[in-house]
Amino acid sequence: MSPKTAKAKSPTKSNTAAKKTPIRPLGKSATKKASASKSAPKKRARYMDHDKEYTTKYLGDILKSVKTIAMVGASADPTKFSYGVLRVLHETGYNMIPVNPKEAGNEIRGLKVYETLQDIDEPVDMVQVFRSSDALLGVAHDAVDIGAKVLWGQIGVRNDEAARLAEAAGMKVVMNRCPKIELFRPFWKPRLNQEI
Repeated sequence: MSPKTAKAKSPTKSNTAAKKTPIRPLGKSATKKASASKSAPKKRARYMDHDKEYTTKYLGDILKSVKTIAMVGASADPTKFSYGVLRVLHETGYNMIPVNPKEAGNEIRGLKVYETLQDIDEPVDMVQVFRSSDALLGVAHDAVDIGAKVLWGQIGVRNDEAARLAEAAGMKVVMNRCPKIELFRPFWKPRLNQEI
């Protein structure tokens, strides 16, 4: 490399200073936005292939990490499957929150029933859905709005558009599976520190 080339790539202090633009102080709103974007980085979306079997690690991590589960479509009828799932999950130790507009204000197994997810006054880790596949998309929107971490569609409940929406917001998604069944598979209990 010739001396002339080296000089061209090393600008003088005066030239460098001349290229700098004056920095204006940020206003309060701009400062808040900047600090908020630094403190809350966007989650990277992870899109699952829901035609494939969920791995034991994927399901196990969900069941171990969630504490509070909002059950959309919970029933007060003991003969309904949703009632049995709510009972078992509650007795297992999960904080269960029933959601059903027809039962709002009442209790299911001593648990207060809410009309909508937005009415719940505490953080929700997982939204479990006992509704039709068509209804799952609307529930997914609500689950994203309240900041839930997992969207779980019960057996027979699948909506790929809802899954993409939730995953785009950084949520984990399970569809067409029952957490009660998955919870009590033999390989789960030791991982969840439960007796076999």
